[in-house]
Amino acid sequence: MKNKRPIASFAPHEIQRFILPITLSFICIIAIVVIEHLVNDDSNNGILLMYGLLAIGYALLNNMLITRTDNYHERYGPINSILTGVGLGLYRYVSPENMQEAAHILILLGVIAVAIASGRLFAYLTLLLALLTSLSFHTTQITNLSRFLDFSTPYIVGVVMIEAIVRIKDSTQQHIHRLETINRISRQIMLSLETDQTISLLNTTMQEALEADTYFVGTVKGNDIQLNLFYDEGEYFNGMIVPLEGTLSGWVIKNQRELFLPDLRREVELNGVTQVLIGKEKTSLSWIGVPLKASNVTGVMALGSYKPNAFDSGDMELLSNLAQHVSLALDNTIRHAQVEEQARLDSLTRVLNHGYFLKVLAEQAEEAAAENKPLSLIMLDIDYFKLFNDIYGHLVGDRILNTLCTAIRHHIKQTDAVGRWGGEEFVISLPGATGLDALHVAERIGQTMARLQVEDREGKPIPVPTVSQGIAVFPFEADEIYHLVDLADKRLYTAKERGRNQVEPQASHWESIEYE
Repeated sequence: MKNKRPIASFAPHEIQRFILPITLSFICIIAIVVIEHLVNDDSNNGILLMYGLLAIGYALLNNMLITRTDNYHERYGPINSILTGVGLGLYRYVSPENMQEAAHILILLGVIAVAIASGRLFAYLTLLLALLTSLSFHTTQITNLSRFLDFSTPYIVGVVMIEAIVRIKDSTQQHIHRLETINRISRQIMLSLETDQTISLLNTTMQEALEADTYFVGTVKGNDIQLNLFYDEGEYFNGMIVPLEGTLSGWVIKNQRELFLPDLRREVELNGVTQVLIGKEKTSLSWIGVPLKASNVTGVMALGSYKPNAFDSGDMELLSNLAQHVSLALDNTIRHAQVEEQARLDSLTRVLNHGYFLKVLAEQAEEAAAENKPLSLIMLDIDYFKLFNDIYGHLVGDRILNTLCTAIRHHIKQTDAVGRWGGEEFVISLPGATGLDALHVAERIGQTMARLQVEDREGKPIPVPTVSQGIAVFPFEADEIYHLVDLADKRLYTAKERGRNQVEPQASHWESIEYE
């Protein structure tokens, strides 16, 4: 990932906040030099007075331009650098002999101000122009090492100050950028309540915020780590499974600690860890990983690079802060999914509830009509269930309901649906199944129930109740889902009236129906 998001510059008011103390110090020193000369020197040096007024006026003007200009370093940076450098160099010519030492302080203040406002390049230009301008004045006076050191000291210190200021400025901007990135990512991913959408948003923002050859987000599934997001040099390998044992990611998860490995050319001394190659046939030489931990989430976020020493403490800090927000976001999506599932499922049997089954059935009917395929519906009721509850108790009755649902799931496909219609009555939809196909499913469910062995609360075997079932087919027998449900329900009660423990209608009915 090489498209790291550029770091924004400081706002004008932020730059002005740094520059203002320097400007005031500069003005005070110039004013002191001028006043001192006018008071103690009988020869009225108008040149120094004019220099002082121009320097003070320019300092104030420049400070005002910084405050009011968004792109100051582009519009005024070169001009300011030239004027400041030449002006600082000219001080040597106009200042009194006893005030030459002030030049050291003025040069440092000037280059610091330029470095903050315009950056390294213009600061060095200022320093160079100040040196060249004042050099001719000092050429004849640099007669020994002491005078050379006296002349060169402010320029040497100026170089040090420029580098220090630029590095502090860059570090501060990077820190601000990291905070902005975390806030932006947090706002985006916390708005999503779908896990896939959250992972997609996270992928986009990670590409903007981080610079790495590879990165991944993984969550624990049993004894493995499922990589919900895995990027490696322009390719995605999502859905991969890697072992929890023996991996760096596994170590991070088990120990719930951050892991910073700047140079993997050295042997990793971690208990039980062996490097596992995933993605492309290359081994990362730099790696950092942080744990993901929330109520419903246990996992890891990691960055890797094929270069040693590619990451620093700032990257670790950003990844660690990001992981906290990702953990909460993923936890929210899981909680939302659980709430939605609870809204869809019957609390006891964990099959679809009445309302949501109708929604699914409507969608299946719409698809069946578009494709001109049958949709079979089975209505199923447990025979004499109220009497069974009265004899053996509701806890045993609940066990029978769950056992029945297990038997139903065993005989239907993933594309089919089963719901609790109410009490001991259940409904099963079979997209693409003919009436004869549905009959075979119903018969297998009845046979499975007949073979079950159930015990009461004292551990004694009890007879398992039988089931009665009715079948109807959409759209060949009913062209609307409520008519389909009514027809299947009527046939269910026909089965009950005929003696229970049977399916209505029989095979002869279905053999006469044409599905074309």
